[in-house]
Amino acid sequence: MNYIICSYTEDVWMNKNSSDVPDCTVFLLGKAYQKAHSDFKKQLKPFGLTNMQHLVLEGLWYEEGMTASELGKVLILDKATLSGVLDRMVEGGWIVKKQDPEDKRVNRLFPSVKANQMKSELIDARKQANEKLLADFNPEEQILFKRLLKDLIWA
Repeated sequence: MNYIICSYTEDVWMNKNSSDVPDCTVFLLGKAYQKAHSDFKKQLKPFGLTNMQHLVLEGLWYEEGMTASELGKVLILDKATLSGVLDRMVEGGWIVKKQDPEDKRVNRLFPSVKANQMKSELIDARKQANEKLLADFNPEEQILFKRLLKDLIWA
């Protein structure tokens, strides 16, 4: 009987060829995430941003003035994860919190002038990372891959 083992350690896996990789979806997704995250992290390093901070900026460029709660829903992030990221981004001058004029208890989030000045470069960096990641796939495979990832997220 063949058993599928999903507990390879990274050092063992790295010393084997691709045919030795365990046939485990969770393992494969984890490794794919690590590669994509690491590659994009390197592209963002010159800007002094993390992957998560870049994601926040793209969310705010999509719709400025969201509350932290609204942004969390758009980015599928919980409040605890997002809170610390937002605080560091305010301190780093990437975003600005403004009090809602109609409800003083609510803060609205906006990209800073600094962020908006770098918007094109940062979006290009993300596009380049996506292109590099998908470079070995033909257009149909790229569409299917993205659809399957979305289906996993919202299943």
